Amino acid sequence: MASRSTQILEAAARVIARRGVRGLRVEELAAEAGVSTALIYYHFKDRTGVLRQTLEYINDRAERYTTGRDPDAPPPTAREELEEALLLELQDTAEVRENSSAWGELRASAVFDEVLREDLAKATLVWVQEIAALLGRVEPLAPASALADAAERLTALLEGLSVRWLSGGVRIGHARQLMRGAIDAELAGLQRD
Repeated sequence: MASRSTQILEAAARVIARRGVRGLRVEELAAEAGVSTALIYYHFKDRTGVLRQTLEYINDRAERYTTGRDPDAPPPTAREELEEALLLELQDTAEVRENSSAWGELRASAVFDEVLREDLAKATLVWVQEIAALLGRVEPLAPASALADAAERLTALLEGLSVRWLSGGVRIGHARQLMRGAIDAELAGLQRD
């Protein structure tokens, strides 16, 4: 059974995905999690604490579904690992939809919330660095600055495609096709650098 704090974070991700950050009320969160509001304040201090920890929870959950593999499967190539890290963010599953929706809501709210903006910038930087490292495994002779730029473009595109997919602007298959094309283009560019 999940710990109480994890139970609250799972509920927070659901509420944010469904109603947005502005729609997150501690009372509604308590009802969704099946706990008291006092317990939420005990674990997270305030609403900002809930948001900050939910962002971390969403990041951790995304890492699990983008890096989890069958232990009996052969190890992926560097290229396959890069593609998985990006394309598994575009899966039509309840968990990915919820995670992507909540991430988008947190990103939009960060425009107005300095504390959330700082946390989101740090989380984004880590994500970009992870993708840059994967790109570097595929193209080990590429300059670090070129790897960082390519990773920035790929992660930004992924966020945009995710929003378009979730809002009905693009079908999931087409979003994945566009992401594959972008990966190909970035790798080709790194080979020229």
